[in-house]
Amino acid sequence: MSQLSGRTALVTGSTSGIGLAIAEAFAAEGANVVLNGFGDAEEIEATRTRLETSHGVAASYSAADMTKPQEIADMVAQAEAEHGSVDILVNNAGIQHVAPVDEFPQDKWDAIIAINMSSAFHTTRAALPGMKTRSWGRIINVASAHGLIASPYKSAYVTAKHGVVGLTKTVALETAQQGITCNAICPGYVRTPLVEAQIPDTAKARGITEEEVVCDVLLAAQPTKKFVGLDELGSFAVFLASDAAASITGTALPMDGGWTAQ
Repeated sequence: MSQLSGRTALVTGSTSGIGLAIAEAFAAEGANVVLNGFGDAEEIEATRTRLETSHGVAASYSAADMTKPQEIADMVAQAEAEHGSVDILVNNAGIQHVAPVDEFPQDKWDAIIAINMSSAFHTTRAALPGMKTRSWGRIINVASAHGLIASPYKSAYVTAKHGVVGLTKTVALETAQQGITCNAICPGYVRTPLVEAQIPDTAKARGITEEEVVCDVLLAAQPTKKFVGLDELGSFAVFLASDAAASITGTALPMDGGWTAQ
């Protein structure tokens, strides 16, 4: 029996990409999961049902908007009511916009800060009381290599991810003696549907092949010249939730093919 059996993991932004891979990994280890995010209602329901039938766990879904603190609080309360607890919180929801600072749309800045950074505060604030009562909890923030270093034209994203790393450290210090850990995973480029969709457009715009886009544009800063695997991220999150990682807290852990080693 897995050590995560009977635990419940709430994963924001988990209807596709990294979040779904992490939710899947927790379900495979016997944890109940709460999905969250936007998407086609039928597809989301199919995913929820598949997780339940494939892994024999309970899976639920919340459509909470990560820009709305009250909806976030309600999502955590609903998860606790349905599953009995929120033991593992994975803050993964995120969006991106690329533009120079002096041309960056103010509404895009506000949305990225809200979804990529502030939502992690609101979920953590709501989930911590229950974790403290049970003297056990795992908070895993999906930051980015951009939580450690910067790239041009991504001011809001870089700011938000640096903020997530700061929040991670503070929460870890506050909960250090309460059986709760808080860590940030900092992935490099991951081949998500979002990234996949950019490849043909970039090839056309630059007049190069899709293979050249991957190697010379997307993975230019990633020494391995390989995308970080979704399964790798899922396994890493499961490890951070395990008893073996009980002494790992307050860290920003790169999983970036050597990007931040340069």
